[in-house]
Amino acid sequence: MTKTDLRAALAQMLPYTPGEQPPPGKFIKLNTNENPYPPAESVVAAIKNAASGPLNRYPDPTATLFRRAAAETLGLPGPDWILAGNGSDEILTILVRGFVGEGQKLRLPYPSYILYRTLADIQGAKWEQVPFLDGWHLPSVFGEGDRDLRLVLLPNPNSPSGTVVPPDQVERLAASLPCPLVVDEAYADFAEFNCLDLVRKHENILVTRTLSKSYGLAGIRFGFLVAQPSLIAKLANIKDSYNCDYLATIAATAAISAQDWLADVIAKIKATRSRTESRLREMGFDVTPSQANFVWCTHPSGRHEQLHEYLKKNQILVRYMNFPDWGDGIRISIGTDEQTEACMMMIERYLQSL
Repeated sequence: MTKTDLRAALAQMLPYTPGEQPPPGKFIKLNTNENPYPPAESVVAAIKNAASGPLNRYPDPTATLFRRAAAETLGLPGPDWILAGNGSDEILTILVRGFVGEGQKLRLPYPSYILYRTLADIQGAKWEQVPFLDGWHLPSVFGEGDRDLRLVLLPNPNSPSGTVVPPDQVERLAASLPCPLVVDEAYADFAEFNCLDLVRKHENILVTRTLSKSYGLAGIRFGFLVAQPSLIAKLANIKDSYNCDYLATIAATAAISAQDWLADVIAKIKATRSRTESRLREMGFDVTPSQANFVWCTHPSGRHEQLHEYLKKNQILVRYMNFPDWGDGIRISIGTDEQTEACMMMIERYLQSL
């Protein structure tokens, strides 16, 4: 052992691996579920204006401007129902830090967002994966409690599948669990429903959101938690001092207020998603109906990794994902119509070469 060794648990953990981020302009990028459209003009204008502001001062530690605007937009009773963070990943970090101690357990469905496991490992906690049933349904054991269980994380819509658990089932899960149920709604703006209304009714239902996907602000890093005020106040005590910088807060405030822009972009992405699913099925893929801004698909040939490499050689990035004891497949983010058509044509060319 040396003077600079990390904790043993950290030395053994497998780090979360983000999607590939090449230099701008080189690839058609359909691998990390970003919004293919730039943010609202009002957001860009707000950032430019803020750049001449008090950058020499620390920002508001609680992002009050954003929380007020978000509460009004989302129909929440007030800003005290919201905790802002440096992306929803930081919010998830705060939740794991706050609820799950060393040796205790968090639960997640499988396959889903692998970062959940990484956060447990960092904490010295245990994680339990509960496999989805056929059709991406949750088994009843997902809602069962045990002595060590302290937190349950449910991405909804899920990645990589794009599937959702309906609010009535989420409500039943929360009632049966002995701990908080976090509904990670990173992609909820693309879905038919969400669980925000359940937060008012149940103190152990918490909802996380991000502005990286639907609002086109992946480069800004801003997310938030919706929970009952007593819990928000406790979690605020363990966040970093100034976790949301000034420019990000200004951008997020403008974005959450641009609901007409959001509705227009969501409609475009849903229409492209529908056409993408149809094209893939015509090419013989098994496509999981998605309520997110991506599509999960598998092909009878099983040559998913080879397809991924072929597309990459032709300057198109998609996400190849291989889940042990489950299987592999391709996740394709929804781009513009032009980007998506280029991807579909290249996939078709690859299949014709088999």
